[in-house]
This record gives sequence, C-alpha cells and structure tokens, in this order.
Amino acid sequence: MLRASAGMPNFAVMQTFLTARWQHLIMANYPVDPLLLQPFLPAGTRLDLHNGAAWISLVGFLFRRTRLFGVPIPWLGNFEEVNLRFYVLRDEPGETRRGVVFLNETVPFRLVAQVANALYNEHYTALPMRHNVTAAPATLDVRYEWKVKHRWNRLGVCAAPVAAPQLPGSFESFIFEHYYGYTRLSSQLSEEYKVNHPSWLIHQVQSYEVDCDFERMYGAAFGHLSAQAPHSVFLAAGSPVSVDWKRRRFAAG
Repeated sequence: MLRASAGMPNFAVMQTFLTARWQHLIMANYPVDPLLLQPFLPAGTRLDLHNGAAWISLVGFLFRRTRLFGVPIPWLGNFEEVNLRFYVLRDEPGETRRGVVFLNETVPFRLVAQVANALYNEHYTALPMRHNVTAAPATLDVRYEWKVKHRWNRLGVCAAPVAAPQLPGSFESFIFEHYYGYTRLSSQLSEEYKVNHPSWLIHQVQSYEVDCDFERMYGAAFGHLSAQAPHSVFLAAGSPVSVDWKRRRFAAG
C-alpha cells in the first residue's frame, strides 16, 4: 500500500484540487444563435438563455498564488488566462445548476496547458501573453494581450476604481453567477466540476477595447465576432477561488 510521506499531501483525502486568486476579470459578451453552440453542448446540459439568446464571453483575467492540492507551483503560480466560454444549465432533482463550458482556454505556459488537457480533457492552448494593470485615483485600466501568428490580440477596459455589488437579476449577475464547469467528453458523456467563490464586486466600465481574431483563435464558426461589437463589457474585481478535486461523469438523458 502506498502511504503519503511526511510533508506530502495525501491526494486520496483531498477535496480541493486548485486554489488561487482570480483578479481583474474582463468579460466581453456576445449574443449568438443557439444553433451555433449545439455542436459544443455537453450531453445532459442545455443552453442557459437570457432574453431568448445564447451568450458567449471573451474573458481575460489573472491567476495569482496558484496552488495544486495546497502546494505552490514554483515559477508558474502567477499568469494570465484568456478564454471563450458559454453558459449552460444542468437539471438535477430539486436543483438547476448554472454552469459554463469553455471552448478554449489560453495561458502563457505550455506545461500548464498540457497538464490541464491531460488530466481533464480541457481545451487549453499556450501562447505568448502579457498584461498591464494601472490604478489611478479616477480610473482603473486593465489590458490583456496574446500573440497569434505574429499578431497581438487585445482585450482591455478603463473602469471606475471602486467596485460595487452586483444587482440581483441583472445581466451582470447572469454572466457572473455560474458556479459549475462542464466538459464535453463525447456525444453521450460529460463531466461536471464545482468552482467556489463569493459573488464578485463589479467595476463600472467607462470604455473598452476588443481586438481579437476570433476565426484564427476559435474557428470559422466564430469569425463573424471579429467585426461585431460586444453587447456589453464587464470588469469584476475577483476573489480567492477553489476548484473541487472530485469530477462527476454523467451520460445524456
């Protein structure tokens, strides 16, 4: 029998896989035809619609003080992530769970992408990335950039420096209040995991910049978004987060 050595984590009894602080989350939101997302929909889930439309978000944020099973990751604990996600519902007895599906997650470290893809069948890629956060008395400027085929893509905002609570029932709440992640494993099999964090405070966005080659990043089906202004752009302050170790697999039906 294998036993944990002194000072080493006992993975068998761990409940939390990852802890980190997520900061300065920009979300640029686009309404899309629900049929566009059907090929990516995990079995056993359905699209979470708002005002009759399906929504996707281009998201940029910072990972800080990342730990796996409570252990810091040397040299890889702080980094940017940019992802493209959409919103789903999963019906359980007595409960409807609100979750997200990631079409792609981009990070600057190849090792982080390889581990996430190998462990959890995620859709991570590694690209050169950089960010800038500038806080002033009257403004908070946040920018994320990632390089694709010698071209830097950008997602940035200028926002009010003081954050406030989300309004219940608001569109901001619809976008941010999803606490499950779903992964499509096959046409009949999916996986569910739980993400834990408090309700985030929101900065009022004064202006924004989105310069993304959606087709090159995410495929031809999303290329039209490069010429489409987002419906809305939000900035959340962020918080400590944790991702549960246990993942549940389930079939359609």
